[in-house]
Amino acid sequence: MRPATNIRYIRWFEELGVGDVAEVGGKNASLGELYCALTPLGVNVPNGFAVTAQAYRDTLSASGAWPKLEEIIGGVDKSNVDDLARRARKARELIYESSLPDSIREQIVDAYQRLVEEYGPDLSVAVRSSATAEDLPTASFAGQHETYLNIHGAERVVEACRRCFASLFTDRAISYRIDQGFDHFSIGLSVGVMKMVRSDLASSGVLFTVDTESGFEDVVFITGAYGLGENVVQGVVDPDEFYVHKPTFELGYRSVLKRSLGNKQIKMVYSQGRGGQTTSNIPTPDIDRETFCLTDDEVLTLAGFGIEVERHYSAQAGRSMPMDIEWAKDGIDDLLYLVQARPETVVSQKKKTSLIEHRVQQGGKILAEGRAVGTSAAAGAVRVVKATTGLAAFRPGEVLVADTTTPDWEPVMKTAAAIVTNRGGRTCHAAIVARELGIPAVVGAADATERLGTGQEVTVSCADGEVGRVYAGLLPIEIVEVDLTEVARTKTEIMVNIGNPDLAFQIARLPVDGVGLARMEFIISESIRAHPMALLDPDGVEDPAERQSILDLISGYENGSEYFVERLSEGVATIAAAFYPRPVIVRMSDFKTNEYASLLGGRGFEPVEANPMIGFRGASRYAHPAYAAGFALECDAMKRARDVIGMTNIKLMIPFCRRVEEGQRVLEVMASHGLRRGENGLEVYVMCEIPNNVVQVDAFARIFDGFSIGSNDLTQLVLGVDRDSELVAFDFDERDDGVMETIRLAVDGAHRHGRHIGICGQAPSDFPDVARRLVEMGIDSISLNPDTVVSTIAIVSEAEAGAAAGLKAVPEVTVRG
Repeated sequence: MRPATNIRYIRWFEELGVGDVAEVGGKNASLGELYCALTPLGVNVPNGFAVTAQAYRDTLSASGAWPKLEEIIGGVDKSNVDDLARRARKARELIYESSLPDSIREQIVDAYQRLVEEYGPDLSVAVRSSATAEDLPTASFAGQHETYLNIHGAERVVEACRRCFASLFTDRAISYRIDQGFDHFSIGLSVGVMKMVRSDLASSGVLFTVDTESGFEDVVFITGAYGLGENVVQGVVDPDEFYVHKPTFELGYRSVLKRSLGNKQIKMVYSQGRGGQTTSNIPTPDIDRETFCLTDDEVLTLAGFGIEVERHYSAQAGRSMPMDIEWAKDGIDDLLYLVQARPETVVSQKKKTSLIEHRVQQGGKILAEGRAVGTSAAAGAVRVVKATTGLAAFRPGEVLVADTTTPDWEPVMKTAAAIVTNRGGRTCHAAIVARELGIPAVVGAADATERLGTGQEVTVSCADGEVGRVYAGLLPIEIVEVDLTEVARTKTEIMVNIGNPDLAFQIARLPVDGVGLARMEFIISESIRAHPMALLDPDGVEDPAERQSILDLISGYENGSEYFVERLSEGVATIAAAFYPRPVIVRMSDFKTNEYASLLGGRGFEPVEANPMIGFRGASRYAHPAYAAGFALECDAMKRARDVIGMTNIKLMIPFCRRVEEGQRVLEVMASHGLRRGENGLEVYVMCEIPNNVVQVDAFARIFDGFSIGSNDLTQLVLGVDRDSELVAFDFDERDDGVMETIRLAVDGAHRHGRHIGICGQAPSDFPDVARRLVEMGIDSISLNPDTVVSTIAIVSEAEAGAAAGLKAVPEVTVRG
């Protein structure tokens, strides 16, 4: 049966929209939607056309291929990997051998020639498959079918279209359709032909309008590398990563929230091969590997594109619609283009009214580290697979360890307990599949295939933030699920303590009123790693190895000052962004001298003290000549986080402020660095952790905007107990009546002056009775460790009800033996 010659098999992007999925597939419908709706708003989308799914169907009908195809695929068992591969190969051969009817061929050639007229004779195109069930809000067919890049000439375009038709029956596509419940023969395949963006001369990647691990929707997450985008999508390279915060972007702030430099080991470029131009991978020059593939302005341009696309699709859907978008930079015209957009189909579909936490018992030796995908953990025996031929030996429940993965591996990946790859970023193929399956994956783990051996028992954990770890042994994993709809809201503000920015987006889902303590020290020790004064004066570091390590850290930055300010500001701003616009109280650095000395280059800038806990720490450092320049860096970083990145929800807090005069000096120094109380809404709190803070609470209340009780140090100084001393540590007890009375006096004093007072110490996290007594005192907020938030809310709610009824908490009795 020959197709009628008057059927139109070509639709241009300008004619298409999201309602045309049945005719041109999800990918082409989305490209048409982008081209029509977004280009008027300044979003760059290459022009092109779609070969309709009817062309695929009529090609098979004209060659009489349908009965044979049904015979080949009917009753296929995807669990039989060898049989699946054999049937899939036969199906592809059958479709490829079905010649295109003349009417279809002629229309493709004519459309290609029109595109050449638009872009010039040197035009090359991308030829991309687009299935009619593709990229639905609940399922993504990304990577299931073939794409052919850099195609030049009408005949090669026709050939690529035939190969795309055949790719409807790749092993992975068949397996995926079975899993999703799609009928093999009701789905058609359209082909998109579009101007090739010359990213081989620049860079390309993927952006999501949602954080891919936590589901946090207030950021745009961008990954990229040099060259064509296949390496990023397939996970062949470790890409650069960037985040932009949507709410502050919409308010007019133009700054990258945070960034991470990837290795970008290789890049895909065009190469001359048999049959015309093809693509190949070449090593990325060192200077490019050490440089971000996008400037800040380009990151912000892409973020703006992503926000516009999400806004458009959300308006159409009548609900929030996070998007998964491919981008490319053209090295000839230096413009950024969007080359594909689809609804994000994994984290955005997860239930948002519950919180599931995986907690891994620490203690196992760390065997490998990389970028975490997801927030879960799993354990099992390792299976190292170095080639496709090794997949047959894989057993369900094993941990798949490979250099990288491709879509052909998906039938096996679906049976894995976890995935570990040497290469790839958090938008690579392995990451996408793992996320969709809900299993942990550690990608970009360098030499994992060498460090891990088949049969070895390991635990793969992605529960600790952006760093994924592979531990030796089968460690216990606790899974906790909280129904957020059942958590009570209390009059007492419940806040959370946090130090690690990598966990911020995940922790922000807790039902809290903000952050009561953001620990700057964690960011300095884990992300910056060097002493501030050593960064300012690397030549002053005596140890040659340490000096070189510092120089390596600041490579790519103008100097150590820029390195410190950027990394600290982005770390703090990430925490603030996660909770925005809820308040985030950031404590200025509170390292003790021995802790400062442990940082790179620190020994030469710190004195040796007999008792650092009550020595040169906190406020006493800030105006002192030995650290004034370091404190200036901290102030510059906080000013950048608030005024440049836009996190005006940041409040600052001064630790270990012994005397009122000392507090005044610190405020004057902060003002000289652009952090003046009251300007741009800035509030400055003081830690209440020294008895003098309570004795002179009225005086401190006159110069600070609020208080936060540090129960650990306050208890030590009220009781005169060093909790680190084995001889007297048993007397350290925050529940002591003297300590609790001191806290009550502090609360009363703050309230006399209308000042906010909360507690951020360990006591309410450890002892429910302390939380009850704090409620009775009328404390304004209680800040807790994340794992005790939900349980303590129940206690606070009960205590508030009891206080309303006139009941008193009964102190717990501690028996010491």
